[in-house]
Amino acid sequence: MFLKEQLNWNVVIPAENLDIKGLMLQKAIMVRLLDDFSAKKATKALGYLLAVTTLDKIGEGKVRERSGDVLFPLSFTCLSFKVFRGEVIEGVVHKILKHGVFLRCGPIENLYLSNQKMTDYQYQIAESPCFLNIKTGSRIEKDVTVRCIVIGVKYMEAEKELQAVVGLEGDYLGPV
Repeated sequence: MFLKEQLNWNVVIPAENLDIKGLMLQKAIMVRLLDDFSAKKATKALGYLLAVTTLDKIGEGKVRERSGDVLFPLSFTCLSFKVFRGEVIEGVVHKILKHGVFLRCGPIENLYLSNQKMTDYQYQIAESPCFLNIKTGSRIEKDVTVRCIVIGVKYMEAEKELQAVVGLEGDYLGPV
């Protein structure tokens, strides 16, 4: 799900980037904000940070005594992506294992669909392995889009990414 959030951050501008002209200062602030924003990647509360949509307010700068750098409080709106338990999503299969498959959905690389959560499907060993539903003939194989329900989500602090476990238990779920 995409979220639109208002955030307040502090941006530090090195003294050598300061200029008398206000336009250069605004550019330096915006460049620093975007650098910090992209380095953050994801948070537990917001999920993946995708884009700064508006820069709403630049507060008055405060000079740091020791370094001479200036700290500016900012208020901005951003767009983020996060999945929630119970949400129905679509992911693309990128890895097939005997015990399940891994899917991608937007910036999330690790959605795991266990073979225990797709009870109607059987693992098939072939030139290209897949899970096959013998009743309907549908296949879950590499590069197939699968509609699934989110069972659980975990934020990995060290990697700054989300991981989720998904299932096919519900109506209208499976390969699209």
